This record gives sequence, structure tokens and C-alpha cells, in this order.
Amino acid sequence: MLIGGVISASAQKTIVDVAVGSTAHTTLVAAVKAADLVSTLQSAGPFTVFAPTNEAFAKLPNGTVETLLKPENKATLAKILTYHVVAGNLDAAAVLKAIKDGKGKVTLKAVSGGTLTASIKDGKVILTDEKGGIATVTATDLKAGNGVIHVIDAVVLPK
Repeated sequence: MLIGGVISASAQKTIVDVAVGSTAHTTLVAAVKAADLVSTLQSAGPFTVFAPTNEAFAKLPNGTVETLLKPENKATLAKILTYHVVAGNLDAAAVLKAIKDGKGKVTLKAVSGGTLTASIKDGKVILTDEKGGIATVTATDLKAGNGVIHVIDAVVLPK
């Protein structure tokens, strides 16, 4: 009985709640707050979020994150963050099936309006952004009540 209560309680957490609980995603959480996307990512969704780790943000050129967090860059930050979000609840199995059905790749439409291409390299799912940048999915299926989070090792950038 207690186990069921624990599972249902965690399933009620939103994507934001799950991210806030992760020490590897403090930069992402700060960025979501700075871009005023908290309420969006707490809404019904469902959303699939490809969540860059703190290390992923650290790979960006020096000063990039600090610049993006400034109030005057809120629109740019929001565009980058919503480029990491796809409408729908695409768990790892759904992503793999879509890649297989697409004969090795699938184009995902981001909430920002841009596209990401998912494919498999060396047995891992990778995302290729519109600039040719690549992020590898390092953890999958972090479930939330309004979607799912997959952890990635790089920040993907729209055109």
C-alpha cells in the first residue's frame, strides 16, 4: 500500500518539480525561471523535455549562460529552452520506434517551432540540432505527471 502511495505521489510531480529535484540540472532550472517558463512546464502538457545537464551548459562558450540569463535576453533564452521541448509524451521506446520507422532517423518538432533530428550512433540516441550540433541522450524516461524527461549531454541550439 505504501509503495503505491509513493509511486502515485511522484507521478503527480511536474517536469519542473523533477528538474528542481536534480542536482545535475540547477543551471536548467535557473534558465527556466529566468525565461518565465515555469508555469508553462507545470501545465497539463504532456511534454517531452531533453534536459541538458549543468556540464552541458558549461560546454557553451564562456559567458554564454550568464548573458542568456540577463532580463534583456529573455526571448532568446525562451527560444533556446523551448527548442529542448517536444509536445507529447515520447518515452524512450517511442523515440526508438520512431527512429526505426523513419529508417534510422526521425525529425521532432520542438515547441519553439524548430526541428531536432533523433538518430542512433554507437547504440545511443543522439539529437542533431539545426546548426549541426549533437547531443547524446545519457538517461531516459524520468517520468513526471505531465510528461517525460530525457537527460542530454549538450545544449542543442536553434538556427
